[in-house]
Amino acid sequence: MRLIQRIRRSQLYRSVIRHPAPRDRRNRAAVVLTNLVLHLHAVAISRHAVRIGYTWCLGGIAFFLMLVETITGVLLMFYYRPTTVHAYRDMLELRDVVSFGMVREIHRWGAHAMVIIVMLHMLRVFLTGSYRPPREFNWVVGVMLLLLTLFLAFTGYLLPWDQLSMWAVTVGTNMAGAAPFIGHEGPGSAWITAGGEPLITSQSDVRYLLLGASSVTEETLNRFYVLHCIALPLAVFALCALHFWRVRKDGGISGPL
Repeated sequence: MRLIQRIRRSQLYRSVIRHPAPRDRRNRAAVVLTNLVLHLHAVAISRHAVRIGYTWCLGGIAFFLMLVETITGVLLMFYYRPTTVHAYRDMLELRDVVSFGMVREIHRWGAHAMVIIVMLHMLRVFLTGSYRPPREFNWVVGVMLLLLTLFLAFTGYLLPWDQLSMWAVTVGTNMAGAAPFIGHEGPGSAWITAGGEPLITSQSDVRYLLLGASSVTEETLNRFYVLHCIALPLAVFALCALHFWRVRKDGGISGPL
């Protein structure tokens, strides 16, 4: 006990642990506010916020699945090579050989579950009126997170590089080519001109931006790999941080109507 007390009184310990064990309300608040991990949580929350039947913890489950996808995705990156020569073969080995296919299956089913959970979370927020002022901006952030989640699933669909994924991406990007103003086949694209020449063509629209070519090629595979593994996850984590922060700043989880 004396040794423990001497350690707790030492300058090294006190420089790391700013407050003693939380034995009263004031000290509990101080511990939460000064801790690297605990400060993400509110010091006090309403009773309805911890009712499973109100929130169903869908937001927390969605974030947990995002962490699962990140960890398993990093593990898959050790084996997967985004080239037309190796992609399909690497996918087969990840399915049948590496870790008995468990890591890939966790990643695949976790992606399906994440899309479903994020949609259910948005539905719960809508049905409980949690999008109303002062939380309307956070609703917009949530919609952006939903779109990014769907785009993550779409970009990951091409990585196995089989016939199903190639034709699915072909159909999806053709739909993007018919989008208004940004697709060369979409309405309004002919209105955007410079010197009488159309700016939106098959070589400059959103479809070409996604594919990196006129059709699904190795450039598309490389582009989707970078989007799926780097660009989109960074955007999702940044928006998640903003989303959680706004929940705190807007008074916590909204109450029942």
